[in-house]
Amino acid sequence: MVSVGRRGSRSIAMAVPRSVVLGVAMVAVLAGCGATGARAQLRMGFYAESCPGAERLVGDYVRQHVRRVPTVAAALLRLHFHDCFVRGCDASVLLNSTVAGGVAEKDAPPNLTLRGFDFVDRVKGVLEEACPGVVSCADVLALAARDAVAAIGGPSWRVPTGRRDGTVSSAEEALDEIPKPTMSFPELADLFASKGLGVRDLVWLSGAHTIGIAHCSSIADRLYGYAGAGNDTADPSLDAGYAANLRRRKCRAPDDDGVVEMDPGSHLTFDLGYYRAVLKHRGLFGSDAALLTDAAARADVEAVVGGAEEVFFQVFARSMARLATVQVKTGAEGEVRRNCAVVNGDYK
Repeated sequence: MVSVGRRGSRSIAMAVPRSVVLGVAMVAVLAGCGATGARAQLRMGFYAESCPGAERLVGDYVRQHVRRVPTVAAALLRLHFHDCFVRGCDASVLLNSTVAGGVAEKDAPPNLTLRGFDFVDRVKGVLEEACPGVVSCADVLALAARDAVAAIGGPSWRVPTGRRDGTVSSAEEALDEIPKPTMSFPELADLFASKGLGVRDLVWLSGAHTIGIAHCSSIADRLYGYAGAGNDTADPSLDAGYAANLRRRKCRAPDDDGVVEMDPGSHLTFDLGYYRAVLKHRGLFGSDAALLTDAAARADVEAVVGGAEEVFFQVFARSMARLATVQVKTGAEGEVRRNCAVVNGDYK
């Protein structure tokens, strides 16, 4: 069962819209049915004997630093998401490119704006001092992402451990597997399904956009020359006033290298602001707007916005728990890297 951070003592059951209740129940059933193979080998307390206090060390470090620099939370959450969508949650996104291994995931275009690599390395360093060669980088990333979200007042969730680190990282695979901001709803749903994630996981994991920033380059096609039209033509699914404001104040040209808050006004706060923006047609990405093109997805967004914030926390936490088990490596698969950026055979 996923533990969820709450504000106040209100009962969640009093405010949960029926459609969201059904969604939570469905996710719980699917999660139970999907606990097979490598996923089933993950367990709570995996390091209880081999590295007692490992999760406490991760949590303490993350809380200490994220409370001072809250933007780290969005960086770690995005890093974890991008990792899990390519070869599963195996920390392959952390590997450096090499002559022998070729161009790695972190150097693929979708990952060039990823941050948090140094932070993960520092957390791993703390664990290496306490228990050399025991805790995998994949577990460090899964735990750190969870603890960072909780540190800024968002939900928490159970993270069973025992992941092993992958030894292969491919930029080409990252291009194919990471969701693109231009994708339609059917394309997104198919991609999520290929990872064992459902449509509701797509809706709730999109809620991660309540924190963090986007680069102008990722939305230029929605602001300038949409669908090959004139340079001042914006995507009609984007609120016209909002698009004009973005062109005037944030992304002043198609090649502008600026940034935009994903959830303007509360991009450091884990709340329902993102979904409210989507309903106002102010989601930055085409993939955000796509949530309104599917009747069931739109109904879920409308329902969660009309309910208590704790409901969003609960469904987001459950979907994050599912994401963290995608195509994991366990047992004799992979390795436990000593340095998250290089495979052990190249470690010196």
